[in-house]
Amino acid sequence: MADVDNPRAAPRSGAAHPSEGAGAPAPGTGGESGHERIPISAAAERLDTSPRMLRYRESLGLLPVTKEQPTGRGHRHRRFSEADLRTVAVGLELERAYGITPAALAFALRMLSEPTTLARVRSFGERLGRVTPPPVRAMDFEKQKALRLLQQRGEQEQRPRPR
Repeated sequence: MADVDNPRAAPRSGAAHPSEGAGAPAPGTGGESGHERIPISAAAERLDTSPRMLRYRESLGLLPVTKEQPTGRGHRHRRFSEADLRTVAVGLELERAYGITPAALAFALRMLSEPTTLARVRSFGERLGRVTPPPVRAMDFEKQKALRLLQQRGEQEQRPRPR
């Protein structure tokens, strides 16, 4: 079975290790502990995509939230941890496995996190006949019947009785 959590996060052959190159921490300063962060260009290369596509995915909410402070002249330069790379790789694998776009995956996440959106899409699917409505359970019917009887009884008790 394939490792779903880390399908492509390993460096490609011939690619420089993230600790090599400008701006990377010196060896032994956190690379092995998982705290090392790599720039977007190196992350894109490791994930076999482009920095522009990673920025697009970030705008859709498909990258882990970063708590980093801005670097440089007030600009925030996104840096990626190994955990970030594994998370993005899972998203890329989902897109490939199901033949969907990043926007479709972002909308699926929105549906999962917003019950109102999920209900509206479910209703649309039911109208199209692509989603079957949930089965009506006998207990639900009996519960509704009991509530109607109680409501009728309450209304009868509030009415003045003829003499």
